[in-house]
Amino acid sequence: MQTPQKLPVAHAARKPERAPVELKTSDLLPIVMNYDDDMDAFDVIDALALGPYVRGDYPHARSKWINRIRKDATLLPPDAHVIRTAEQGGQHAFLASGENWLLQSIRWSSGNGRVRVSARTAELAETILKAATEGVEEPEPEDDDTVIDIGFWHMSMPRANRLVRTIEIPKWADIRGNYATGSVGQLDSLMATTPDNISGRLLLLHGPPGTGKTTALRALANEWRSWCRMDCVLDPELFFGDPGYLLQVALGDDDGDEDEKKWQLLLIEDCDELIRGEAKAAAGQALSRLLNLTDGLLGQGRNLMIGLTTNEDLTRLHPAVIRPGRCLAQIEVGRFPYDEAVTWLGRRDGIAGGGVTLAELCALRSGEVLQAGVEELPTGAYL
Repeated sequence: MQTPQKLPVAHAARKPERAPVELKTSDLLPIVMNYDDDMDAFDVIDALALGPYVRGDYPHARSKWINRIRKDATLLPPDAHVIRTAEQGGQHAFLASGENWLLQSIRWSSGNGRVRVSARTAELAETILKAATEGVEEPEPEDDDTVIDIGFWHMSMPRANRLVRTIEIPKWADIRGNYATGSVGQLDSLMATTPDNISGRLLLLHGPPGTGKTTALRALANEWRSWCRMDCVLDPELFFGDPGYLLQVALGDDDGDEDEKKWQLLLIEDCDELIRGEAKAAAGQALSRLLNLTDGLLGQGRNLMIGLTTNEDLTRLHPAVIRPGRCLAQIEVGRFPYDEAVTWLGRRDGIAGGGVTLAELCALRSGEVLQAGVEELPTGAYL
């Protein structure tokens, strides 16, 4: 049950005055803050951090998102005075102050974090932010081609967050035999793509569940790692429904980091509702915004590609999605035909006449019995 309440309010819009050397809690209040029973200490720190900025005492704000934070990093500059702390489930937050500045830092259980600074001058805000974040990030693993960092975008009000996770990735040469002949040639060409031969901004992998579409994308991240960053959108319905969210992800920050200069492959998995033939009527502007990201005005000048996976048959997809010139690749990742499945498994029993998926082959190899309804290939009357 939520019980909305309000703290005492005294909104002040005054001209900046010289801020105190060290802020106290009383200097942060009063501030308008609506809260309910779902709010916690982290939400309170978020609200208190805005006080001097809203009042105009510290009119300059800077922030930085950090991946792979060192365990011993405090995310605080030297001589910071800590005003508030919060800790829960491996998540830590600080509110700290110094002469003419206020800092809020948070470290999530994933090892990533964010630091925000408001200060009397822009130069001071940048100086404090640098002092709090310099050298706090773990270096990327060297010469390890078995893992890669992938960003996972999700909306966490008031803005979208990118959570970076290190995941294991296979080499394409090691898993190539796990795909049917009808798919493997097109996948070979996709893996060999370079920035010089990109002919479309949309990548479409379609086929039944369990055929290895996601595994192929993990291998693609490995093959393209030198020139392309891979991100995944966890909430595509919000992504295409909120223009602000879409712009934040698609346009980026242009902060000059090496990673920002790479191409970006934005993955949206299992997006059947988005690209079906009736998608425009069912999903409103979502399909239009998807297409604008690939070859509309929004996508111009950005090194951005969209990768989609779907279980739908290609004939059921919206014609605007699969029109010539739009797709870098349209690949059906299908079932193994009977003969190829027998070769892969090394025996015939359990293999359906209409072919089987990679997931079903792996289950058969481990001794599992497939669900009823799997049809054996007729052996003919000669027996």
